[in-house]
Amino acid sequence: MHRDQRLAIVTGASRGIGRSLAESLLKSGYVVCGCSRSPSDLESPGYTHARVDVIDEAQVVSFVRSVYRVHERVDVLINNAGTGSMNHLLLTPGRVVTALMDANYKSAFLMTREAARFMQKRHFGRIVNLSSVAVGFALEGEAAYASAKGAVEVLTRVAARELAPYGITVNAVAPCPIQTDLLAGVPGERLEALVQRQIVRRFGTFEDVWNVVRFFLAPESGLVSGQVVVLGGT
Repeated sequence: MHRDQRLAIVTGASRGIGRSLAESLLKSGYVVCGCSRSPSDLESPGYTHARVDVIDEAQVVSFVRSVYRVHERVDVLINNAGTGSMNHLLLTPGRVVTALMDANYKSAFLMTREAARFMQKRHFGRIVNLSSVAVGFALEGEAAYASAKGAVEVLTRVAARELAPYGITVNAVAPCPIQTDLLAGVPGERLEALVQRQIVRRFGTFEDVWNVVRFFLAPESGLVSGQVVVLGGT
């Protein structure tokens, strides 16, 4: 790793948006450490992948420390890991609520805390969280999921304030529907109805997400923090 290269951690990097962001960061010259519970077949110079359950505090602490031990820096954190579930409020078991809060909110909290410990050493850091249009639209059938992503947005704003003195910015991007595994089981007519509620009425792409993330990571974006950009518009 060249001393001028920046190091990015991407959670949930084995597929979907996380995989795409890892690839985009590599093309932009970053060294990338991806993690997920499943293995990854992404092979590229500058990329390493670790099997990590990001809701397990001990595993998160160990992973981030190992990244810093090898590279002696953590510049960027992309909290992409998460999962979704659709069900009416009256039919949602408590265990599902717990699982969604863990996968979406707790994982982002733990990774943010641990990465920020090392970012503050260089007085620089960029943290980007992944939210969802489910928050802004208060989508029916997604009370637990939207609440978990809503918690991520609150974390974004609070962490932005708490970490600002250390030169760390914290922002979020909320993608509109993108054709990923997360939406594979959602009926097409439901997705189309959601797209029609957006200001810009089309499905999103991985490139749309990267465009916002790239802006947040730019050196010139040091004054941008605590913001949530909703793709498509709500």
